[in-house]
Formats: sequence, C-alpha cells, structure tokens
Amino acid sequence: MNTGDPFLADAIREAFHYQNRFAGSTMVFKIDFPVTEDPAFPLLMRDLALLAKTGFRIVIVPGAKEWIDAVLREYGIVSSYVGAKRLTTAAALPFVEMAAFHVATRFITGLSADRVDAVIGNFIRARGLGVLQGIDMEHTGRVDKVFAESITRILQFGMVPILPCIGWSPAGRPYNVSSDEIALEVSAALGAIKLFILSVHEGIQSTRYRIPEPALAGTDGRVLRLTPQEAAAVLALAGGSAETDQAGADKPLADLRLALRASRAGVERAHLIDVRQGGAVLRELFSNLGAGVMVYADEYESIRPLKRPDIPDVLRLMEPLMRRGALLRRDSADIQEKKDDYAVFVIDGSVHACAALHDWGEGQGEIAALATDPAFADLGLGRRMVRYCIEQGIQRGLRRVFVLTTQTHDWFEALGFTERPVESLPERKRNAYDRNRKSKVFALELPDMRRTDS
Repeated sequence: MNTGDPFLADAIREAFHYQNRFAGSTMVFKIDFPVTEDPAFPLLMRDLALLAKTGFRIVIVPGAKEWIDAVLREYGIVSSYVGAKRLTTAAALPFVEMAAFHVATRFITGLSADRVDAVIGNFIRARGLGVLQGIDMEHTGRVDKVFAESITRILQFGMVPILPCIGWSPAGRPYNVSSDEIALEVSAALGAIKLFILSVHEGIQSTRYRIPEPALAGTDGRVLRLTPQEAAAVLALAGGSAETDQAGADKPLADLRLALRASRAGVERAHLIDVRQGGAVLRELFSNLGAGVMVYADEYESIRPLKRPDIPDVLRLMEPLMRRGALLRRDSADIQEKKDDYAVFVIDGSVHACAALHDWGEGQGEIAALATDPAFADLGLGRRMVRYCIEQGIQRGLRRVFVLTTQTHDWFEALGFTERPVESLPERKRNAYDRNRKSKVFALELPDMRRTDS
C-alpha cells in the first residue's frame, strides 16, 4: 500500500501552521541593493507578491548603498564616510535622491508583474546628524519619526509601502538616512513580528565565525538560529561591537548587528537570508528548518517535559524505529503511564525529538525511547536529547545512566558511553531484561555534584 511521502505531509503541516500563525501580521523586508541585480530577484518579487496577496502585510526598505556609490562615481562626486555614516554633501544630495528612488522603482516594477500595488512615500521624518567628529554631516540624517498611521492605512488597502533611504524635515529639507536605521525604526513603530534582512552573501557560518554553545547549526555550517545573547557573543568573538559598525565592515556581521538591534527593540524574530537560494523567504517563513539565520526574542525552541497532547507526535517519531526493531514497541498507554519520565524537543510548537529517563533505583537511570525527526537529522537533536537526559540524571543525583541498544552502540560510544555487562544493571532492570533481544548495555558514569560543589 502506498502510504505517501511523510516528509511532504510534514512540510504541508508546517506551512499551514505558520500561515495560520502569521497571516495578517506585519513584516518588514530590508533588501540590499545587490539583490536587485541577482537572477533570483524576479522570483523574490513573485514570492513577496504571493505573501501580500495571501494576507501578509509587507513593507519593503530597499538598500541603495552600492547604487549610490556607482552614481556618484559616474558623476565624479567624491563620497566619504565618517564611521558608518555617508557624508552627504549638497553637491551629492540630488544624485543620492535619484539613486534611492531609482532603486525603489525596481521593486514597484517587480511587484507590478504580479499585479500587486505598491506605494513609494514620504513616510520618514528626518533630522540632520549635525557635526560628527568635527565634521559637518550636511544632508546626512537620522530618523526623527515614522508616520506609522499612514503606512498602516496603505497596508490595510493591501498595498506594499516602499521606503527609500530618504527622509524629510518638517520644513521639507531632504536627508540621506541609513536604510538599516529606517528598517529598524519602521519595524518597531509598526510592531512588526518579523524583520527580514535579505542579501547575496552566505550569512553567519560556523566555518567562518566562532559560534558559542549551544547555538544550533547544521552540518553544512549554516547557523540556524541565535538568541540575542548568542548573537552578541558571535559579534564579541569576532572582535566587533554589538552597537557600532564601520563602512565596508564584514557584511554578515553588520547584518547580524542589525538583527540584534531589532531583537532588542522588540521585534520577535529577525531573519538573515541569502536570496540566491531558491524560495529562501518562503522556506524561512513556512518551515522549522528555514533557509537562513534567525535571531529570536520569543520562546522559539526548547526541551521540555512531555505533555499529554504530545503523545501522538512522540509515537509518530518512534514508529519507524519500532518497526525496524531499533526501539521496543510502545503505545500511548505505555507512554502515558511513564509520562513524567519523557522530554521532547520542540521547535515553534512542533515536536521533533523525544527521549525518556527511567529511574531503576540503585543510582542508575536508563535513557530510552530516543527518537528524532529525520528531516532534522543534521541538527544533532539526538545528542541534545541525550545531553539533556544526562543533565537530568546529574540533577537527580544518579551515579550512572545507561542505554540498551541493538543497532546504535557506535553512536553511544562516540558520546562517551562504554560497554558494560548485563550484570551491571540494577536488579529491577535485570529482572525485566529481554535476553532474546540481546541488547547491548552501554553506560556513562556521572559526576558526583555534592563532591563537585564542596
């Protein structure tokens, strides 16, 4: 009998989960200029148009730095920086405005192809930076106010606001304002649930940057998600500040710094995405694994005790292993009976791994019922569940944890477990041991916390 593709079914469930959770919410997309020149740009515009058509409130903040640089070079105007801020002279300002609005119209063109209306507007009130480090910044400004009500009205009509890197003073004086700052201030003013930072670089890779434990990274080196504390640690380990930036600085770190600032400003989730991956925005939005790096301020993932509604998901994870004999057969009644022994690994409300720690007396606990979602195999969830059980054993004062295994003894050896005779098991477990199954016993000695603390 054809049972279908379980991975496809799980993907569809995830998509419906996120559609239900985020539909109608506001999301800000800060999009670097090189994205507009990449072959993936038309597909990105199609995906953003799809989101706008299906009830998501989309705001676009185009980056224009590289295009402004090119226009100023073409007209022979010298552009310099004071720290991270472009010095915008009176001579440069008309060309900065021209470049900024030219980039914004690229997005209108892209959305128009899918019949989504967009508006470029004067939604940012700005004021001049004044004098920095003894230098008059002239027409370089900062955000003074976001006209959130105007943006909201446009969103209510199903249109997409586009905010170029220009703001105006109450007297109508134009200023060049950082698109990063606009994206940050607009996200906060609108109460955006997400800020997407889209680029054409690989982002934060564990092969390039020092990543603190226990940040989650895949075997391909992509860091999947970071707490604000972990993001700050990455910046510190790279020798960068969480608060400042320099022109021409490491771009992935600059984007991570913006994501961290957004998190601290109350944006629940900030996403760093390389758009060169096909459908990256949709995969990041509608799947647990995503396609980029997420800095999250809300409770996104955790290992927690099992709850009754989790039991069907736990059985779903365990079924393939039970079918091939790697796990003992259990049903919902068996799990319910020992519910307090179980823990689950949850990502955004979905269970993707489980394990149990059974106390058999004599200071020994058994790690059992270990199962993980195959779609998340490269995230090391099995190791994380084992580490969690070990930590629980230490907290409970156990002197040893053990496993019974028929097929995974090499994996447990790699985690520090060593083979033990059946006779080393506590009496109650020896009496329950199935000698026909011939499971091997592997154990790990636990530290005595009383001795460690003294």
